[in-house]
Amino acid sequence: MSHGPRSGLAAVSAALLAMSRHLEVRDVLKTIVASARELLDAQYAALGVPDDHGGFAQFVVDGVSDEQWKAIGPLPRQHGILAAMLHEVTPERLADVREDPRFEGWPSAHPDLVDFLGLPIRDGDEVMGALFLANKNCPKPTGGCGFTADDEELLGILAQHAAIALTNARLYERSRELTIAEERSRLAHELHDAVSQKLFSLRLTAQAAATLVDRDPARAKGELQQVAALAAEAADELRAAVVELRPAALDEDGLVATLRTQIQVLDRAHTARVTFAGHGVKALPAAQEEALLRVAQEALHNALRHAAADHVDVALLRRGTGAVLRVTDDGRGFDPRTVRRAGRHLGLVSMRDRANGVGGTLTVESEPGKGTTIEMEVPGG
Repeated sequence: MSHGPRSGLAAVSAALLAMSRHLEVRDVLKTIVASARELLDAQYAALGVPDDHGGFAQFVVDGVSDEQWKAIGPLPRQHGILAAMLHEVTPERLADVREDPRFEGWPSAHPDLVDFLGLPIRDGDEVMGALFLANKNCPKPTGGCGFTADDEELLGILAQHAAIALTNARLYERSRELTIAEERSRLAHELHDAVSQKLFSLRLTAQAAATLVDRDPARAKGELQQVAALAAEAADELRAAVVELRPAALDEDGLVATLRTQIQVLDRAHTARVTFAGHGVKALPAAQEEALLRVAQEALHNALRHAAADHVDVALLRRGTGAVLRVTDDGRGFDPRTVRRAGRHLGLVSMRDRANGVGGTLTVESEPGKGTTIEMEVPGG
């Protein structure tokens, strides 16, 4: 590395602090990749997190522009040298990745990789991801210096701390999921109480009708009409319980139904008014629907937990062959000029990454005391 001992230690310290500063998993992944590329002076860095279906749930790169990344195409599958990092505990340091027998090529728009260093990010026996570096920058024009044993050791240290940062970020996101679960539980109690009251009133009214049916048929008829009305209200309450408490399944219900259900839950669980409107949106590719849902959840979380909003409006609209999501709140807002600082706190960076990851765009409009509007647009599939 080009750093001296003191500056090298400072660079490592800065990288570790940066990783521990973020709460969102996506932000942590990007920080790990950027830190690894900078510390080891490489042209390219990537980090892949495996899914349960033979592919990558997330794949973050550094050193490749957004335009280049879009030209490369879909996320890589687990194959060749990438798969090795997810199944083997030893690092891989290669002078030329193209000569490795596991090398299977890459898309035409992919940059040429030569020297390669990769290793798994592990938490005990669990492989949380794989970190890859390629093309070490060389002081000589001819290149060919490659990664060293010191580079490998430094990347190993970084990977250990990356595992800790990723674990913390996952715990944070899990805590947010538990908050939603608590809101559902509270809603269940509210609905139980409401339905119980309706059924109690229904039973009393039916008993009154039975008592009056012989000596005062007219009053008995009125009581029976009240029984019918109470029964209808109880049925509505039960229907709401079934719809609102059933876990949302994006792949089964689609984006509009899933958003509507979650927003109904939030509206009941918070003092703020939360509304939803969806107009003419057709089914989108699964990746786009998931990205839109996650951005909506993040924006809603910000509005309800941080912005002190009284009203949050969510709209999902058709735009051309694609769609646009708009989340507007009347909360405290913030100054977009300080978006660098506020963006990390409010998850704007991860929202923008999600939008970019599916070929979309994210715009943020806000002003202190004037609320916030977050808009995400995705193209058609």
